[in-house]
Amino acid sequence: MSEKPADNEAQSALDAVLLKSVEMPAGTPTVQGYDFEGDLDLQKLLDSMLTSGFQATQLGRAVDEVNRMLRWRLSDEPVGEDDSEEEKDPKYRASVRTKIFLGFTSNLISSGVREQLVFMMKHRMIDVLVTTAGGVEEDFIKCLAPTYLGDWSLKGKELRSQGLNRIGNLLVPNDNYCKFEDWMMPILDAMKKEQDEDGVRWTPSRVIKRLGFEIDDPRSVYYWAAKHDIPVYCPALTDGSIGDMLYFHSFNNPGLVVDLVEDIRAMNDEARLVTRPRKTGMLVLGGGVAKHHINNANLMRNGADFSVSINTAQEFDGSDSGAKPDEAVSWGKIRPEATPVKVCADAT
Repeated sequence: MSEKPADNEAQSALDAVLLKSVEMPAGTPTVQGYDFEGDLDLQKLLDSMLTSGFQATQLGRAVDEVNRMLRWRLSDEPVGEDDSEEEKDPKYRASVRTKIFLGFTSNLISSGVREQLVFMMKHRMIDVLVTTAGGVEEDFIKCLAPTYLGDWSLKGKELRSQGLNRIGNLLVPNDNYCKFEDWMMPILDAMKKEQDEDGVRWTPSRVIKRLGFEIDDPRSVYYWAAKHDIPVYCPALTDGSIGDMLYFHSFNNPGLVVDLVEDIRAMNDEARLVTRPRKTGMLVLGGGVAKHHINNANLMRNGADFSVSINTAQEFDGSDSGAKPDEAVSWGKIRPEATPVKVCADAT
């Protein structure tokens, strides 16, 4: 006796719902979050990110990638036929590490991430820094006056009438920028005099280094950069309050020149020639100029060996900020054999 049609329909639905799975490969990680029972262990909490899923796993992968950057030494590689006698020396090879480029956007200086950046610079954990105009000026402004916590919903019209500038849920009194102008103008006058009388050629990186010495404040990222001779590049130095100061200064004391071309030569050479880097790593917090300037410099050496980026930008609009690391591989900005990580998150 044949089966009823209804039975066939039920079996086909059952087969679809209860489709048999393949066996998962041995060693495949299982999803497991941090257990808060007992004493808090921050290292175990960080380690648990890898198996928590979603962006927590991406953060865990980013931690691993940064650790690979930090651990690598030339002594990990076989001696090459073209290596110099110095490069064949075991002690020398053990001393050669990854050259690390750090890029970040201005909002991170406005936020409390600034203090972590200060720590990194103070302890020479970074070799080259790239940021935006706001990423430079907000650091110095914070040395002159504080930034305050506010709220995302505060009305712009009311804040404007009170002389308060909103950065997300932070507030910067306009008086802070007045103090910045009072501090900046005599320095610009001195720089103009040194240019005219001593032939000093100013570039954005030299301007930032000079300001780092002038602020003389260990709370400043650029104080430590200047102190440790860590170069800071900012191709968009005029796109902010520093640009305003240069604009106003050009009326009262015209003629100060800031050379971008010399800095692009220096920045690109950082990836190829300065200290002859054998491997480079990119750590980029945010997007825009800070991200692309580092990526493009590493193009000059056929790509970085390590890369971690953290930002909220998405790739659907074709922006470089939102691009996945594999897009940079296609341009030669990250090496094909690299294991880059992007974390889709607010870097704070």
